Amino acid sequence: MSPERKYFGLSRNVFVFGFVSLLNDWSSEITIRILPLFLANVLGVKTSIIGLIEGIADSTATFLKMFSGWFSDKWGKRKPLVLAGYALSSLSKPLFYFANTWPFVLILRFLDRVGKGVRTSPKDALIADSTEQDRQGRAFGYSRAMDPLGAVLGLLTAAGLLSLGRHVVRTMTAETFRMLVILAAVPGIIGVVLVVLFIRDQAASGEKRKPPRFSLKGYERRFKAFLAITVIFTLGNSSDAFLILRSQQLGLSLVEILVLLALFNLLTTVVAVPAGILSDRIGRPRVIIAGWLIYGLVYLGFAFVTRSWQVWGLYILYGAYYGATEGVGKALVADVVIASEKRGTAFGLYNAAVGISALPASFIAGLLWQKWGPAAPFLFGAGLSLVSVAALAVLLRPRRPAPAA
Repeated sequence: MSPERKYFGLSRNVFVFGFVSLLNDWSSEITIRILPLFLANVLGVKTSIIGLIEGIADSTATFLKMFSGWFSDKWGKRKPLVLAGYALSSLSKPLFYFANTWPFVLILRFLDRVGKGVRTSPKDALIADSTEQDRQGRAFGYSRAMDPLGAVLGLLTAAGLLSLGRHVVRTMTAETFRMLVILAAVPGIIGVVLVVLFIRDQAASGEKRKPPRFSLKGYERRFKAFLAITVIFTLGNSSDAFLILRSQQLGLSLVEILVLLALFNLLTTVVAVPAGILSDRIGRPRVIIAGWLIYGLVYLGFAFVTRSWQVWGLYILYGAYYGATEGVGKALVADVVIASEKRGTAFGLYNAAVGISALPASFIAGLLWQKWGPAAPFLFGAGLSLVSVAALAVLLRPRRPAPAA
């Protein structure tokens, strides 16, 4: 990798991607995060349908992530896919202004997630390609931290606007949602401009290479084991829409939910970079195990919580889980798949492991809620998190990475 100017120890690609992620999440959190409240409060949609919409959206994104990663390896270019993905998501969000039925919402969620699916694996591979091997945790930790920082800005912006009225908005209305949709369009467009102007593809080194087939063949056991365990965990990791609905059920107003989500994202931001750096030192699996244990405790808490003030503490822990696991999980993929020509496919396979489980996870959670009450999906998720922790400890024993020269 040729020498280049560093920004706080990060390459230009990684540094700029952080701000692109910040702006995109600023846009998304204003609309997508509160979409379940629009569906439930304004359109009167049942939780099973909300779970179906979220599951289809998540699965669409993730199945496209696996193919876009492989295609970026085959094509030898990653930036065009990243740009197309961000552009599609940014263009689809303003159309929520016209949403008046849940099938139309589903179509727009589908388009938004197509954009995410197209860009994510090529972006992850480009971050890995732009980073020295002993700094992958730092790079992915920074990338993961900037996402929720954008969410904090978006949610606080929305909460501030809603608090300027003559009375506190306690529930979602069509007029409120449309106002927030218009607000969300601006930061998304700015993020697309940053990709156009500042992101550069990494030149492939060495001779022309044959792209890998889209399969698990040729990847080492640790990578395959991690994929399998990720599927188990994700089956219990339903959409955050159920956490939002549970919070509203316990009496939180719309503005309080926005501030709560901002606090959650702030904690994710604070934890992500230290967790990434820690994983560079003690190994990724140890950090992931700690995060999954926190997740299990949070879901147990949501199963038995009875007071609205208790939700605040649970969301703080939930932010710590996110910060400790998402960036570190991707850094683990970069660790075990060192060859640049296979990284796009590897990140695609990793994201596919999540996508295979995303649809049934959210749909099952919605059905469990309807049949046995709000505690059921959270108990299910907590149980699978403990199974995943045990499997990770046994099948993917943490090992200390080799010290940098």
